[in-house]
Amino acid sequence: MNRDLKNSPIYTLDWGQIHQTLDDQGFAKLPVLLTPEQCQNFINLYDQEELYRNTINMGRYCFGEGEYKYFDYPLPALLQELRTAFYPELAIAANRWLHQLGKEAIYPDSLDVFLEECHEKEQTRSTPLILKYEAGGYNCMHQDLYGDVYFPFQVVFTLNQRGVDYTGGESILVEQRPRAQSRGHVITLEQGEALLFPTNHRPVEGKKGYYKNTMRHGVSTLQSGIRYGMGIIFHDAK
Repeated sequence: MNRDLKNSPIYTLDWGQIHQTLDDQGFAKLPVLLTPEQCQNFINLYDQEELYRNTINMGRYCFGEGEYKYFDYPLPALLQELRTAFYPELAIAANRWLHQLGKEAIYPDSLDVFLEECHEKEQTRSTPLILKYEAGGYNCMHQDLYGDVYFPFQVVFTLNQRGVDYTGGESILVEQRPRAQSRGHVITLEQGEALLFPTNHRPVEGKKGYYKNTMRHGVSTLQSGIRYGMGIIFHDAK
C-alpha cells in the first residue's frame, strides 16, 4: 500500500466544486477514490486484531446493530495517506466556515500540527475505523467528537459492492434546523466512493447572517448481505 503521497487521487479532485458543494448543501459525495483491490485489502484487514486498539459491539451500547474497530497507530499506509491528503483542503473549508460564523481561523495547514493540538489536550488515541454490518444492522444517528478538540469534517468510504454484496445500508444525514423541522439526506455510495460531511454542524446563510445547523449521521438498516465501511476522523480521542 505504500505510495508517494503526491500520487493520491485526492489531488485530482475538483476541489473548487467540492468547496462550493459543501457551502451549498453541507456535504459532498466524492467519486471512486479506492480501487476494488484497495477496498478488498482493507476488508482483509478486518480480522487482523493486532491492527486495532478497540472493538465496539454497537448493540451493547445501543448505538445500533453491527461492529466497528478503531485502528491503532501506526495506521495502515494507505489509510494514513488518505487522512493526510484530505486534511489541507478540508482545513481551508473549516476555516472558511468559521469566518462565516464570525470566528477566527483555528485549523492549521497540516494534519501533523493539528494532531499536536489534540495531544496537548490529552487526545492521543487514533480514531479512523472500519465498520461491519450484517443483515438487520444499522447505525443510529450520532456525532463523532471524542474530546474538546475536534475537526469539523470527516469522510466515510464504502468498501464492497451495493446490490451485489449487500442491499440497504444507505448513509443518512439529518440536519437540525433552528425553529424548523429536521431535514434528512439519504446518500448511496458505490464501492470505493466516499461521503464528506460535517462532524458537528454547518453554517447556513439567513436573513441576518449565518447560523448553525447541527448535523448527525448514521446508516439505514441493511436488508441483506454484509456491508463494510471505513471512516476517516481527523482528530484523536481522549
